[in-house]
Amino acid sequence: MSASSPVVRAVHFAAACRTPIGKLRGALSSVRPDDLASTVIRDLIAELPALDPARTTTSTGARQPGGRGHRNVARMTALLAGLPESVPGATVKRLYASGLEAVTTAACAIASGEADIVCAFFDK
Repeated sequence: MSASSPVVRAVHFAAACRTPIGKLRGALSSVRPDDLASTVIRDLIAELPALDPARTTTSTGARQPGGRGHRNVARMTALLAGLPESVPGATVKRLYASGLEAVTTAACAIASGEADIVCAFFDK
């Protein structure tokens, strides 16, 4: 590597969690995706007490955002989870590739030093 090569940090998964699984028009159909995802963030923070919530970023893949007022699901998730207002959130809208793109973007942000900790989600 030359002296001008960028430094790339290693990226690791610290924990994984998922929301309950529902069915079309089932009991969870009226629950907003950001409400479900915020429970996951709260659970992960409880599971990882050394995690500093202020150093966290959220990245969400939103497959069908149109019916949800086009809001930033990642940002709302962070706020509903009780993360500090300084925590950013980015919602990726690429239809069925949204989840993969959200995780890839999160890994790239960590590898480049742009972020330290990222909660990446897929909003189905």
